[in-house]
Formats: sequence, structure tokens, C-alpha cells
Amino acid sequence: MTAAGAVQPTRNRRVTRRIVLVAVVLVVVVAMALSVKVVGKGSTVGAGPAAFSASAWGKTNFPKVQAAIAKRAVPATELAPAIIADPTAAAKKYGVDAGTGPEFATTFTGTVGAPQDGIYPVTVSGLPSGLLVRIQTGPAINGTDLRDAPGTIEFGQFTNQIDYQNAGAALNDQLKKQVLAEVDTGSLQGKKVTVTGAFQLINPKGWLVTPSALEVQG
Repeated sequence: MTAAGAVQPTRNRRVTRRIVLVAVVLVVVVAMALSVKVVGKGSTVGAGPAAFSASAWGKTNFPKVQAAIAKRAVPATELAPAIIADPTAAAKKYGVDAGTGPEFATTFTGTVGAPQDGIYPVTVSGLPSGLLVRIQTGPAINGTDLRDAPGTIEFGQFTNQIDYQNAGAALNDQLKKQVLAEVDTGSLQGKKVTVTGAFQLINPKGWLVTPSALEVQG
């Protein structure tokens, strides 16, 4: 075979490879074009999950939380002796497991004492001697009593711990907007109030109640 004869098949193979490569590229381009979906401006197609809006969630769920706490609320005159007698049994009967301590929902009527940093003691007739009952009225509402007391709001309902914490804070914000804004919280001393709310049991002799409803009677 001559040298020219050997070169010809080589060139033919190169040309064939180029043709095959071009064909493959064309197939890929066509496949990509067919897989592209054109969407109009403002379409949500292909968008990720919407970011959690704590404020919107709190506004929607606060009335539900109010109703749940009201339904679970045990008169303080019944709850207090049960807690002092046997905190574990009381938690099992009346409480909701909240990790570091059970959450209780309660209701009572009493006379408001002198405040300290937005927290008022309330004297309630019929409670065991030595029990200090207080309510927090802001401006800062601390804790997650409103979130935890119903027993229906769980971490698994949220994407992460931050959203779960923000949900608790959002309920506290709605408490200020929907309940406490209607009350002159700066001048409660000496007045009679009816409170429905929740507290986490840390000390059987001291309750710090987050109100879900607060009515000033005089």
C-alpha cells in the first residue's frame, strides 16, 4: 500500500468522528431546548418554598391559641393545690410537656398589686398560702407559653428551630396587639382583673402567667 493510500482511511475516520460529534452535540442541544419551559413574568413555576412569615402565622394562629388555652384552663383554686400536693401528677392530669417543665393553662380573678418591670402580682382568694401569682403585661413579653400551652404546636411543623422560635415570638406580638393594647397596662395596680393564660411550672410556689385574655373589672 502506498503512503497516499494509508492517509486516506485516516482522513475518512477523522471526518466520520467529526460528523458523529456534531450529531451528538445537535441531539443534546435539541433535548435541552425541548426540556426548557417558558414561563411568564411573575410565575411561581420553579420557585422554591415561600419563606416563613412569622407575623402572618402569628396573626392567623393567635385566636386558635386563645381558644385552646381557654378550653384547657383550670381554675387556679383547683390547680394550685394539685400542683403543691403532687407536681408530677398535676402535670400528667392538667399540663402539657414542654421540655424543661410542664405548661399549665389556668384562669383566675384577683386584685393587682404594684408592678415591677411590667410584671404584676395578683392576689387571688382561695389559693394556698405562700403562692405568688404574677402576670406579665409588657412591653416585653418573654417566653413561649402561648406557643407551648395548647399542646398542638410542635417543632416538626416548622422548617427549622429559628422558625419555631419566631412562631412563639409572633404569638407574643399578637398578644400585645390584640389583647394588651386594649388595656391600660400602666395603671392596673389596685384593680380587679380576670385572667386566662399559661405558665411553665418552674417553681410550685411561683407562677409567672402569660395572659391570653385579660379583662379589667374595676
